Amino acid sequence: MEGTLQERARLLRILGHPVRLKIVTELAGERACVKQIWERLDMPQAVVSQHLKILKNNGLLTSRREGTKVCYALGDGPLAELVKLLGLA
Repeated sequence: MEGTLQERARLLRILGHPVRLKIVTELAGERACVKQIWERLDMPQAVVSQHLKILKNNGLLTSRREGTKVCYALGDGPLAELVKLLGLA
């Protein structure tokens, strides 16, 4: 049980940053490329890319290269469930 609580706490810390929460909200229910994400959020590309990397490295997003673009989507698992629970999807 302690391991499960630790994992949940880690997930909540990752999502506790407003930029990462905005990114997850943007990706709820759809896949988007980096440019689409930073344009929608009206933020610098470097900031969005940094937060996408954190989300991906922690297993919360999946990515796929499409030519010169990298597109992201919510991974299956706890994040997808949490997004639904919070009403973000």
